[in-house]
Amino acid sequence: MRVALIATYELGRQPFGLASPAAWLRRAGMDVTCLDLSRQPFDARVAGADLVAFHLPMHTATRLAVPVIRRVARLNPAARLCAYGLYAPLNAELLRSIGVEHVLGGEFEADLVRLATGVADGATDFVPLPGLPRLDLIPPWRAGLPPLGGYATLQHGAARKVAGYTEASRGCKHVCRHCPIVPVYGGRFRVVGTDTVFADVAAQVEQGAGHITFGDPDFFNGVGHAMRVVEGVARRFPGLTYDVTIKVEHLIAHADLLPRLRETGCLFVTSAVESFDDVVLRRLEKGHTREDTIRAVALCRAAGVLLAPTFVAFTPWMTVDGYRRMLAEIERLDLVEQVAPIQLTLRLLVTAGSRLRELEDLKARLGPFDPQRLVYPWRHPDPRVDRLAEDVRALVGRRLTAGRRELFDAVRTLAHDGHAPAPSESDAAGRTEVPYLNEPWYC
Repeated sequence: MRVALIATYELGRQPFGLASPAAWLRRAGMDVTCLDLSRQPFDARVAGADLVAFHLPMHTATRLAVPVIRRVARLNPAARLCAYGLYAPLNAELLRSIGVEHVLGGEFEADLVRLATGVADGATDFVPLPGLPRLDLIPPWRAGLPPLGGYATLQHGAARKVAGYTEASRGCKHVCRHCPIVPVYGGRFRVVGTDTVFADVAAQVEQGAGHITFGDPDFFNGVGHAMRVVEGVARRFPGLTYDVTIKVEHLIAHADLLPRLRETGCLFVTSAVESFDDVVLRRLEKGHTREDTIRAVALCRAAGVLLAPTFVAFTPWMTVDGYRRMLAEIERLDLVEQVAPIQLTLRLLVTAGSRLRELEDLKARLGPFDPQRLVYPWRHPDPRVDRLAEDVRALVGRRLTAGRRELFDAVRTLAHDGHAPAPSESDAAGRTEVPYLNEPWYC
């Protein structure tokens, strides 16, 4: 039984979404091929597999997968095609229209084994496990993927570390309106056993990893489990650094744990701030306010933990003045070096299944679903905002290798029609290099 697992893009990381199901399928006796198209050319041999499954964890990955799915369907019409991951059920109708027979959402490993077993036995019908199963995950199989050193690295000044990736939990207890996790997990999350996490970290350390990203949507969904993981990793792998993602409200609620994160090797915490506008934050149901963000920044700074905010910079409720205020707040909070420039460009995505479509003031602004872009497109009532969004995106796209301060100043000047004030001497000099992953896309 030949199974091919294909990834198109996972933020520059070695794909956990291939390595984990590959381990399950191999344990079941399957012949598994993994293909990461972000690092490898298309291999026509995968089209000879009996089952070809595409991991769709995010919007960009799904858009890139669509032409590949069509290509595999042409090369091997007999292959059974499957799509799995967060964006598979969101785009089920489109995926089925291009030849995908089976669509799986979260906690997919056991269903992939059941599906592959059924294909091997000649079964034509398949029904996924009901609800959201609780799986006893096993260590991922990474030997079938390109070497870890070929993926995103951690840059810290002149130093560079090979960066690995693992997950200590999946799903999320929260239901932010714009989040693609919500339609699949519905406010639930699942933990990964600590022994499995430790084994996966060990495998990546053996490949040269000096830093690990924990990709949990919110590392503090299960705070006790999270701390057991980082304490255990710190004991087993002295000197290994890591980063995590934590909601603003959890940074405040568990501020007493922030020093311990630093002591166990945490270099930075990513947090989905999204906006400094309380009106926007309420619409997104983020669960925090502007003042909460300011407090979280101060708490992290006091604990010696770097906070790396992410934003949805352009929304239907953003104004030109609001964008300028966002930049001013980033400056005032001394976050310029901690914000990846791509975060200054991101536009709100209204995907299939998104709870954003419940908002009455947004419905009138949405166009019909665009099967090429996989979104409900929207236009801002003020065309200046849409022009600014395009101009900022083009500026950042042209200068991807520029320093963060340099690029921030260029964006600020653009947003102020060429008349932005120059940064003060204290802003321009004496800054410490912040650690960051060198492929910071976040959608």
